[in-house]
Amino acid sequence: MQDVQKEEKQTKIVSMFDNIAPTYDTANRVMSMGVDKSWRRKACDLAYEFYAKDSIDRIVDVACGTGDMMDFWKSRSEVAGIAVGEIVGVDPSVGMVDVAREKFPKFNYHISKATEIPLQEKSADFLSITYGIRNVVQRGEALVEFNRVLKDDGLVIILEFMKNENPSLLGRIRDFYMNKILPKVGGFISKNLEAYEYLPNSIGDFSTVENMQNELKDAKFEVLYTKSFSMDISTLIIARKIKV
Repeated sequence: MQDVQKEEKQTKIVSMFDNIAPTYDTANRVMSMGVDKSWRRKACDLAYEFYAKDSIDRIVDVACGTGDMMDFWKSRSEVAGIAVGEIVGVDPSVGMVDVAREKFPKFNYHISKATEIPLQEKSADFLSITYGIRNVVQRGEALVEFNRVLKDDGLVIILEFMKNENPSLLGRIRDFYMNKILPKVGGFISKNLEAYEYLPNSIGDFSTVENMQNELKDAKFEVLYTKSFSMDISTLIIARKIKV
């Protein structure tokens, strides 16, 4: 029964993203005021530094949405002088991937859940998921799947809005913005208020940074780096697959 409920919840989330796909990029840029670009650049640059290789066979971006993070992987690899063989986007939302394909036809895509990535084991150097892990209902199973797909010593890169159980003054300001302002802005642009009311609710129901780190360790990852940005709005976690 519990598995059925999880499946129904996941299906509802995917349907929601299908509905807002056409306006997703516009809403995202307005709500973040473009600052998410700096977070994405930081994630890519640090991952390349930690990996310390001149060439990379494959980068997989799970919950790739409209493809922005994939483009950051490409552009930042060029800045760093790193050759990347293939960049693959994975997302269960057909609507979001349709937008991504139109924006970035040079990348490869799979319509698939985070728990069922259609790639061979140990075939990816990096696996990223940006603002998508909280939308994965079966998160533990997904982290195990990430481990399967990554090469030994491969990196998982997570950018996410994490739950803060003891917010500072700045954190409370953030929470006010996320709960009161952001849903109205996103709802106005997308004409789908329910979808953008989901965002603060999903953060409130999500993991703390510490719990996320522990879940990664349980899935056989070593956490290398954790940093929160912009009043703790966004948190970056980079972890390495442990050889067994």
